[in-house]
Amino acid sequence: MKFAILSCCCRRRLEGGRQHELGESVVSGKIIRVWGLATLLLGSAAGALGQELTPRAYWPAPVGTQLLTLGTSYTDGDTVPDPSLPIVGLDSSISTVTVGYTRAFALAGRTATVSFQQSYADGNTQAVHEILGKLERDYQGRGDFSAGFSINLLGAPAMTREAFAELRRNPRPILGASLKVVAPTGEYNKNRLINVGANRWAAKAELGYIQPLGGNWLLELDLGVWGFADNDDFVGFTREQDPIYSTQVHLIKRFAPGFWGSLNVNGYRGGRSTVDGRELDDLQRDSKAGITLVFPFAGKNAIKASYAFGSVNDSDESFDLYQLSYQRVF
Repeated sequence: MKFAILSCCCRRRLEGGRQHELGESVVSGKIIRVWGLATLLLGSAAGALGQELTPRAYWPAPVGTQLLTLGTSYTDGDTVPDPSLPIVGLDSSISTVTVGYTRAFALAGRTATVSFQQSYADGNTQAVHEILGKLERDYQGRGDFSAGFSINLLGAPAMTREAFAELRRNPRPILGASLKVVAPTGEYNKNRLINVGANRWAAKAELGYIQPLGGNWLLELDLGVWGFADNDDFVGFTREQDPIYSTQVHLIKRFAPGFWGSLNVNGYRGGRSTVDGRELDDLQRDSKAGITLVFPFAGKNAIKASYAFGSVNDSDESFDLYQLSYQRVF
């Protein structure tokens, strides 16, 4: 079997005392791949998409509103596979800078938005493998570009600023739908398991519902599904992945116009991968929780801060995510 032979090659390299790099591929067309380690890294990529927490994603804005966002985030902790894999531990530190743009407009008499986002990441991942010992990988570069479209189906017709002010005073139930598409434009090395870009198309369809609770409280429920195209250059193999189904719940408190906070939780399941026709044991089935606070200042400016924590791949391992962004409304 090809994978048994590759494992033997890895043992010989370890016994020779040579330094290994996480995700390293090899020479002369004979690429060294560790099946357990591949499963580990596949799991972390799938979970990153399923772990989104986006409160007030379907709260409308007046027609013509534009939002520019400049943000940074820091992730620290574990991204691990199924506990049966021969991995002692994994630790990642990833810093990301993101620029985003959103515009609200009228479509068939309803409030709609388009959005675009580009990121740049700089990270380090370390792992311990029972055969290869300590592994480490540094990576940096441009992330995949994403574009989104959303429309409010119920409760939010296209509004002027005056009509929007009335909605804030007397909120009503809102139902919205969205589609997000991620293009394979990020930095990618086909000989590496860990990359900033994913080298495949991905799309998420979602429905979101907002229910006013009184006293400036809102309850938001989002149900979505991620779908993935194949990656035909996954260290010499083709990688396929099942859809990931997700739900988000947000309890939102509005303190003043533009000033709000929320408690957030999500759950997701799916994303099992198939590489070279072999199905991996990397089903995603976990949750994430956090808090968000948005504070406006100087008219049309705001600071958004959030913290979230969660686990990956139904394991006891966990990670922390810190986010801070500046928002400017035009």
